[in-house]
Amino acid sequence: MRSRSLGGRGRAGVSLAVLAALAVLVAGCGALSSSCPPAKSGGLLQQVNLEGQSYTVGGKNFDEGLVLCQIAVAALESVNATVTDRCNIGGSDTTRRALLSGDIDLYWEYTGTAWVSFLGQRPIQDSNAQYEAVKERDLTQNKILWLQPTPFNNTYGFAVTKERAQQLRLRTLSDMAAYIRSGRPGNICIETEYQNRDDGFAGLQRTYGFQAPPDRVRVLQTGAIYQATAEGKECLFGEVFTTDGRIPQLGLTVFQDDKHYHPLYNAAPTVRKEVYDRNPSIARVFAPISAALTNAVMAELNRQKSAEGKTECRVARDWLARQGFIAPGS
Repeated sequence: MRSRSLGGRGRAGVSLAVLAALAVLVAGCGALSSSCPPAKSGGLLQQVNLEGQSYTVGGKNFDEGLVLCQIAVAALESVNATVTDRCNIGGSDTTRRALLSGDIDLYWEYTGTAWVSFLGQRPIQDSNAQYEAVKERDLTQNKILWLQPTPFNNTYGFAVTKERAQQLRLRTLSDMAAYIRSGRPGNICIETEYQNRDDGFAGLQRTYGFQAPPDRVRVLQTGAIYQATAEGKECLFGEVFTTDGRIPQLGLTVFQDDKHYHPLYNAAPTVRKEVYDRNPSIARVFAPISAALTNAVMAELNRQKSAEGKTECRVARDWLARQGFIAPGS
């Protein structure tokens, strides 16, 4: 399984012993992220009031996971729920384990992560079909209910600088493949795991019908690829994760995956069924939030966290307030 060390979905392969130790740590600690003052009520309260309900909200330990977790915390606080903040639990395995065990009541998960990693299925190359499949299977097998998914899809992608994309008239991965087949200069940079996975670089080349010469492929650390692609010397094309905040920060353009090769990773709040059944109107809290989280929006929120150094609380609350979901000044 893929490890997203610097800003993905946190699917790190961790030993069971380490996971067990982390689970004990999580169970013994309170909130694992920096706390924020309670969010003030805004537009969400006009739709639903969860006064008297209490929720323990968990989240993963990378920038996007931290921001999403704080969005959930603030949204629930704004509709008068009592919230225990357990953001920053760990990677996907640890956070999922906390949900299944009842240590947390809900957290944001990705359709592709759950379908492939947790449920052991092959990816479905249609976002709605992927969501419906994971929603049905997870409810049946694990009594986990998936709320409305986001439009944003934090998947693999390839990027180039905006200037080079315009200069070379490149828009899609088919365009990139044609450029590589032409033999024109420029390296393609990928991370180690993407190089080694059959459903990574090898599958990409089969799907798009090109074979990159070995001397044109550079294998770099995930974080180094973004800067090297922006500089355009070592990397003309760079493997990226599509909602990473460094993409807008560095002026990169992500190619359209026009043959839909990469798995889909749309995010959605996942809730234990017994928690949902206490008050199903919790779904109405998250529905408009999920709908507003497009690729561009999530990349900008990630940029504020990773590049500007804003806390996840501030990033989440400023965005929620601008959308009218919570009151300004929260």
